[in-house]
Amino acid sequence: MSDVLIKLENIEKSYTPGEPAAVRNLNLEVMRGEVLVLVGPSGCGKSTTLRLINRLIEPTKGKIYLNGEDVTDINGSQLRRRIGYVIQQVGLFPHKTIAENIATVPKLLGWKKEEIDKRVDELLEVVSMDPEVFKDRYPKELSGGQAQRVGVARALAANPDVLLMDEPFGAIDPITRDRLQNEFLRLQQDLKKTIVFVTHDIDEAIKMGDRIAILREGSEIAQLDTPENILTEPADDFVESFLGSGAILKGLTLKKVRDIQLQPITTLKAPVLRDKAIQSINENNDSFAILLDHNDHPLRWLDERALNRTNQPIEKSGRPIAVFIQPEDTLQDALSAMLQSSVGMSVVVDRRGKYLGCCTIESLAKLLVHESPVK
Repeated sequence: MSDVLIKLENIEKSYTPGEPAAVRNLNLEVMRGEVLVLVGPSGCGKSTTLRLINRLIEPTKGKIYLNGEDVTDINGSQLRRRIGYVIQQVGLFPHKTIAENIATVPKLLGWKKEEIDKRVDELLEVVSMDPEVFKDRYPKELSGGQAQRVGVARALAANPDVLLMDEPFGAIDPITRDRLQNEFLRLQQDLKKTIVFVTHDIDEAIKMGDRIAILREGSEIAQLDTPENILTEPADDFVESFLGSGAILKGLTLKKVRDIQLQPITTLKAPVLRDKAIQSINENNDSFAILLDHNDHPLRWLDERALNRTNQPIEKSGRPIAVFIQPEDTLQDALSAMLQSSVGMSVVVDRRGKYLGCCTIESLAKLLVHESPVK
């Protein structure tokens, strides 16, 4: 079996005779199980390339192969049922429930009802949405982030080998966007799908991609390489310009919070006696402690000064912890959280919000000094 799942060979796409082609002589191979990110300035042909792969539009010249088979030999509708497609606007059917939206392709493929119901529940669990809560809701009842999760679930419904993702997180607020990116990276570790991902954001490309293709106008490939190599050895002035300044900070997106050793900070579980809390801080030689609720969710930063203010309950002492990061977040996310933190540390939680430890400037700097790929 070939390692190449998708191959574009001398692809050209022209819309108007006499005008420059939207895609010119594109040659590209997508390896089985990788996330290949297409990134470039507006109008460079990124989205056009995606639509060519699943034959929403036809190439003017050239050949496209899926698993060695010429896609022009496959019925267009049947081809698209084999390829998951996620777009920025989600495109859920407003008159259908969440379950019915996810079931769209399996129904077209003739799956049995019990198989479809099982798959719907399975996928809602996969994207961290309780089936009992969400499957009978309608799209208008979802937040933007929830709708995007359903869009991913629908794309995965028939278990396609290939996912095409066109700026899937582009219309979502930054915090939700980070969480969805992390959730997707976690899913990809298990699913190992072959993904072609389009974005205009180089930071997102570095975070999401196993390889990145930086495109000029007409889908000309300026550089196709790993994020590490693109950051350390940009091919030319165009790539350097597209990367922009701050290569070291961009290099922080190459490492995840899970790659560093977390700092264990004194934790106190509410309710706790004030004297006991002060004793714990002093015994551990920490400046701060973290107050957890009964589910181990971080609530507040506590220090001895705040605890000595006897006019307020301990649950309202100190400062609230407003920003959290997860193991799938990048070190750039961690640094941003530290800068927003009242104590200069970022609190790390798992996907259910349970406390794991803290990330400090010292642990981040240590990793950069010894392991940073940025030269």
